[in-house]
Amino acid sequence: MLRVGLLTSGGDCQALNATMRGIVKGLSSNVDELEVYGFLNGYKGLIYGDYRLLTAQDFSGILTKGGTIIGSSRQPFKMMRVPDEKGLDKVEAMKQNYYKLRLDCLVILGGNGTQKTANLLREEGLNIIHMPKTIDNDIYGTDMTFGFYSAVNIATDAIDCIHTTASSHNRVFIVEIMGHKVGQLCLYAGIAGGADIILIPEIPYDIDKVIEAIDHRTKQGKGFTVIAVAEGAISKEKAAMSKKELKEYMKDYKYPTVSYEIAAKIEERSGTEVRVTVPGHTQRGGSPCPYDRVLSTRLGAAGAKAILNGDYGYMIAIVNGKTKKVPLGDVAGKLKTVSPDDQIVKEAKLIGISFGD
Repeated sequence: MLRVGLLTSGGDCQALNATMRGIVKGLSSNVDELEVYGFLNGYKGLIYGDYRLLTAQDFSGILTKGGTIIGSSRQPFKMMRVPDEKGLDKVEAMKQNYYKLRLDCLVILGGNGTQKTANLLREEGLNIIHMPKTIDNDIYGTDMTFGFYSAVNIATDAIDCIHTTASSHNRVFIVEIMGHKVGQLCLYAGIAGGADIILIPEIPYDIDKVIEAIDHRTKQGKGFTVIAVAEGAISKEKAAMSKKELKEYMKDYKYPTVSYEIAAKIEERSGTEVRVTVPGHTQRGGSPCPYDRVLSTRLGAAGAKAILNGDYGYMIAIVNGKTKKVPLGDVAGKLKTVSPDDQIVKEAKLIGISFGD
């Protein structure tokens, strides 16, 4: 009898179900007896023993279904060693629930914070497999995360739709794309959607350079400008502040998001009319795109193979087009960011896209 636990943690995305399906199909096709337990609502389920035995029916027809059938929640890694309000030792509770079900392995699907806790559990002696999930594509050690391209598709559609109204009214439009620390999603969607200016966290912007780019388009006879702005885009002034100075500055911050600040400054300094669109959580929703369905199936199958071989303590990655086992201890806590020197950034600049720098 092979007993496997599944857990999805952090923000949801379109291909979580597809990945779980790939894992379970890979296992069930190769073992005679299999029990799969789904821990409900992320690490909460593992901490408080909230789980259910999943059947083959649970994994039927979910390849195209977004979200996660076992629920998710955000549990900050820095709080995992802190007892809950009743004094419960969360790490010990997770271990005991793992042992109670006599699991051979726990498969954890999630992003960076999820991965750090997965590595903690590995260090505590549990058999762990991590699957790299995030719409940000910011997990170190894998070329691609599932959920990323599905989110790119949705964000690109939003920019596409803005193009028609921007050109009709000769306005500047800002489309705010998800991404607090890493700008991969904004970068790819911005290029795919034909944005004229792309502002991401890794390349601090100068508002005067942004206005220069808008004015340049106007002089060329182009009456509109589309700006893709990542949630975490930051000005050069703020980037130069210490953490303490920035925290103090943000106490009196009057804008809902950075996009509204950028819009206000463009209007104030140039008199140009600006509109802001925020697709928000639509970027996480809907069905996974075909690319993600294939990627998730491959990663799921590779995860199943690792379990069948008893190879634990790994993240299942995609590197140079091939699935690969990457030691969790080598990648946990590391962030994959966009570099101003990345080829894709240089190519974007070559065709005239401004990054406000």
